[in-house]
Amino acid sequence: MASLLKVDSLTGVTTAGSISVTGEGNSTTTNLQQGLLKAWVRIDGDASPASIDDSFNCAAITDNGTGDYNVSRTNNMSSAATYYVIEGQYINSGHTGGAWWDGTTTTATVQYKVFDSSAADRDPVGYAVIGDLA
Repeated sequence: MASLLKVDSLTGVTTAGSISVTGEGNSTTTNLQQGLLKAWVRIDGDASPASIDDSFNCAAITDNGTGDYNVSRTNNMSSAATYYVIEGQYINSGHTGGAWWDGTTTTATVQYKVFDSSAADRDPVGYAVIGDLA
């Protein structure tokens, strides 16, 4: 018989911010909080100005010009040394792109640029942030 658990929050018993989950092989555990994305964004770069289609923990976008966007997060990361940005985009016509961020601050705005042989607007583009929230 299946069970259904409905709760508004989960808190670890030993450490409030740490919940262990048994892994797929039933022999190891992983930390629930460490395994979650801390922010992600999907950008419509074809819109004028560029806009956020959907996001988590992202507050606003600034369209800096063709293929160049800044997205600010809602919540800070705990340490500049403990987070990483993963970028992605729809592959079409051989364009490439990348996400840049100031790795010395926890409140960095991520800058995202898209290129063919020169800067280009694309839809969709985006990135995800992994690491520790403040």
